[in-house]
Amino acid sequence: METSYDDTEDERQEKQGCFECCIKCLGGVPYASLVATILCFSGVALFCGCGHVALTGTVTILENHFSKITTDHAMLTDIVQLLQYVIYGIASFFFLYGIILLAEGFYTTSAVKELHSEFKTTICGRCISGMFVFLTYILGIAWLGVFGFSAVPVFLFYNMWSTCAAMRSPVANLTSIESICVDVRQYGIIPWNATPGKACGSTLGDICNTSEFYLSYHLYIVACAGAGATVIALLIYMMVTTYNFAVLKFKSREDCCTKF
Repeated sequence: METSYDDTEDERQEKQGCFECCIKCLGGVPYASLVATILCFSGVALFCGCGHVALTGTVTILENHFSKITTDHAMLTDIVQLLQYVIYGIASFFFLYGIILLAEGFYTTSAVKELHSEFKTTICGRCISGMFVFLTYILGIAWLGVFGFSAVPVFLFYNMWSTCAAMRSPVANLTSIESICVDVRQYGIIPWNATPGKACGSTLGDICNTSEFYLSYHLYIVACAGAGATVIALLIYMMVTTYNFAVLKFKSREDCCTKF
């Protein structure tokens, strides 16, 4: 009976040790960096995927309704293709950068909380953390520009959609809908010599009823929302990396003081 009691006591200590180990591991998880990584991946995926398809739909709309001559929108087509290649690069870069920041978050969290004795602050580690702080700030400012840029096509499509909605409204009391036009040349998308360059009345209504217009309009909205989510993720990254860097720098001073 005494041996059985000792075995039970050993099992309790073993379970308690496993529980403390799990709590210790969970304490080292950088939850803020984890949330920011998930938000960043989701935002970049929405921006890149929806933006790529929306750009293709925009070119289709222009070719079918606003610029019948290929040479008139040749430059726009080249720019769209270039933007699509840039989208591929953005997706690849942020996939790697998000993983690196998450790994850096695990390292700095463990070093800050001193969960593992082998995780000590070093000059190299502080320099790497400082580099990530600087790079994240630069990317955050850049993505603010991307977010503003992604709102431009949403504004243009909204203007066209609201014009079509006004024509269909029974309370509009319009005498002649053919006098209502949308001229995309005034936005600088296509040159002024492009033909026809604008759509009026029933032709404009037909464009708004096409699947390309409906899909592109909503995809641009989702892409803009994805860019906004990426900006929020980068803001969280900024706060996390700045805090961790400041704490690591403070702890390095403490280590220097304790040595003497």
